[in-house]
Amino acid sequence: MSQRTYNELWAEAQIELSRLLVEELPAQPLKPEKDRVVFFQRLAMLYVRYLQILRQLEKVYDQVVHPQKRRLILNTLEGVMGRVLELKNEMVEKDFSEYHYMDDVLHDLKLTPADLEVPIPHYFLRERSEGIQERTAMLTTVLQTLETTGTEKRVTKNMSQDEAIRIIQVAERARQGRLRAALNEASRRLSKIPMTEDPKPADMARAAVRIQKVWRGYVERKKAQAARIEDMIFLGMAPHPKYQAPCEAIVAAHANEKATRNKQKQHEDDYQKSVTAIANHLLEVEGQDIANNMKEQIRQWFIECRNLTGVFPDFPDDDEGGSAILFAEKDYQQLLEEMAENEDDGKNKKGKPDEKKDAKKSKGKDAEEEEGLVMLPSAFLADLEMYNKTFVDFWETRTESRNFDQRHEVELIKEEKRVDIESEIRVKVDEQMRQELADWRLAVEKTPAKVYAKKKAGKGDKKKKKGEKDLTADRTLESLCQEMVEEGLLKQANSVRMQDYLGDFNYLGSTLRQNDIEPMPSMSDVRQLISLYGILPLGSHAVHEKAPLTKAILLAGPSGVGKKMLVHAICQETGATLFDLSPLNIAGKYPGKSGLTMMLHLVFKVARLMQPSVIWIDGAEKMFYKKVPKEERALEPKRLKKDLPKSLKLIKEEDRVLIIGTSKDPISADIKSMCKMYTKVILIPRPDYGSRYVLWKQLIQKHGGAITAALDLSSLSKISDGYTAGHMIQAIQQVITKRRILLQDKRPLTAVEFVAPLAKFSPVFQDEEEALKKWYAKTPLGKKRSKAAAEREEALQAQAKGKGAPKKGKK
Repeated sequence: MSQRTYNELWAEAQIELSRLLVEELPAQPLKPEKDRVVFFQRLAMLYVRYLQILRQLEKVYDQVVHPQKRRLILNTLEGVMGRVLELKNEMVEKDFSEYHYMDDVLHDLKLTPADLEVPIPHYFLRERSEGIQERTAMLTTVLQTLETTGTEKRVTKNMSQDEAIRIIQVAERARQGRLRAALNEASRRLSKIPMTEDPKPADMARAAVRIQKVWRGYVERKKAQAARIEDMIFLGMAPHPKYQAPCEAIVAAHANEKATRNKQKQHEDDYQKSVTAIANHLLEVEGQDIANNMKEQIRQWFIECRNLTGVFPDFPDDDEGGSAILFAEKDYQQLLEEMAENEDDGKNKKGKPDEKKDAKKSKGKDAEEEEGLVMLPSAFLADLEMYNKTFVDFWETRTESRNFDQRHEVELIKEEKRVDIESEIRVKVDEQMRQELADWRLAVEKTPAKVYAKKKAGKGDKKKKKGEKDLTADRTLESLCQEMVEEGLLKQANSVRMQDYLGDFNYLGSTLRQNDIEPMPSMSDVRQLISLYGILPLGSHAVHEKAPLTKAILLAGPSGVGKKMLVHAICQETGATLFDLSPLNIAGKYPGKSGLTMMLHLVFKVARLMQPSVIWIDGAEKMFYKKVPKEERALEPKRLKKDLPKSLKLIKEEDRVLIIGTSKDPISADIKSMCKMYTKVILIPRPDYGSRYVLWKQLIQKHGGAITAALDLSSLSKISDGYTAGHMIQAIQQVITKRRILLQDKRPLTAVEFVAPLAKFSPVFQDEEEALKKWYAKTPLGKKRSKAAAEREEALQAQAKGKGAPKKGKK
């Protein structure tokens, strides 16, 4: 598409965003909603609409080449991402569930289930490609060094020549034995064929007729099949063979996208050069005049304050804003009051908590409980309103007929750089004016500057917080990474993406909940949650700082449902560094208390330096065992139980570090301790029928199998109930071999072929799934949901009794 089309798409997204901002920021605050269902419906509607804006803005940002437009689009995109996360968090808080089903909202907005998929912005990887390549190259170099060292150790292993010859002889004799056995089996089969007499002419004629009959039937069936396929293609119910390979239009579209991204880079480089040149020019031409005007204004303020109070004022510190607060169109009295309020706020923060504020908060909570539900305050709506105003004021009505190539706007750069230059000049001017103020005091008031310095120092004394002690201050990042790779703590993520985590939408979720049945989530629902909680915050620094902070996520579910795959997919989609602190992986490494402290220090230090980072703990239940099994006592699985939560508290909003635990047996752990560490618990069940159908189809095609009428996928999905995606992959790998792929034309794949290898695995039975559901009901969120359901049931019973009482009286 052309740049004009993407500009129109951007304008449409901004119009929809304007409508949402009017709804969310009304002139008068909305009244609290007493009906929880109506309130959740409002949240769900906002969530879906913001999600559609996010999808549009991501597409626009990926293809627009104008550098200044891209900056505004990126800011808006990150604001919308943050608002989506806030709405999701509020839905969880109000509905007491991580999974939500919005069939009615999709129907009202005329959308499909695919529109609920959370888009993953391409810029997460594209704009960090150089850094990711450098890190990958460093890890590859370290791994190759280790492999070379390991190979040398294997080669230099003590082995005599006679022993090596004996091993080769054993392997060769085994190979020859297998060949002889195969030949003997073939000869036995031939010997079982009964010998017949020479055929008579009548028998030969009958045989020829039979052969002709079979051949003609085969030919007619082929013709009928070809005609059927041709009809299906004509009706649009089957893909045309011509378009199974990439057609010219698709190839051309990919080439255009690549050319657009090259143009983005070229325009960005030109923009950066222009910014530097314009800034230097403005500083040279206007810098001295700006500084002189500032000095004159500050001197005038000194004189006015002296005339009003009889003494010269205190010059504001840099942390208070410096001389910037003097130009905020306030008189001296207002400035004094504002500075006094700032000092009082600082004292309140240092001293006892403000009892009035606490009383107001508690009163507000009680009012919310009594009056109804209200929306939580947002950290992104103000920014979104500002970005939308910038678009309306500057870009919406701007004529760009002369800017066909979509290059930067020089005047806009000048406006932005003037503000930056003024800030830089103000810092230097403030230093000069503080000295000038001290000279004035000494000359007029005969008061040395030391007296004011002591007063100011007494006001501004603050206790320095003790920072975390750096145990490896003398070491480089490369040496730390090399040590962690050698110890197996730092790993390369597998090459998988979120789109590889296959699964269908849950079409019965809303219906089941209306009948008070809690549905098991589908794999599509899991994919959406991982994108929201894991990928979006890690990919964007601005979103991670302001959005609801999630430090640790627990993925719980049976073996083979894709927990490990999701961890690696998060790393691949965000370019995150992967650390492995699984109990089995750290067994025997860094022994003792000091060794454990050093290991955690290494992991969290490198994770912050190479953020975004993911710290993976496989077998998360082992850290919180109720009782450690005898066979695992030597591994010390509970080593991290006390120290890891302490390190987790040190993660701040600016640290894009996420801890992900995976557990296939969470029931064996102490649920209270586990949920105290993992604030988000995501239950991943076995795949349902729709997900199994999608899995069979996509995985068979991925391994080289052909989907034909002979392969009954519906029956295969039915009989594979209880089996996980891991079981399906192993069964497919056993069936679809290289030889079987070559024989597909003569003998198409059938569902029966997958039954035998699938039957070798133990499925996830209904009892196990129910046990997981009961365990999840004991988590903090599960308890809240159970409590809310019990309260609703009591309310319904009370309402029914209230309606029944008058009837009895009438009788």
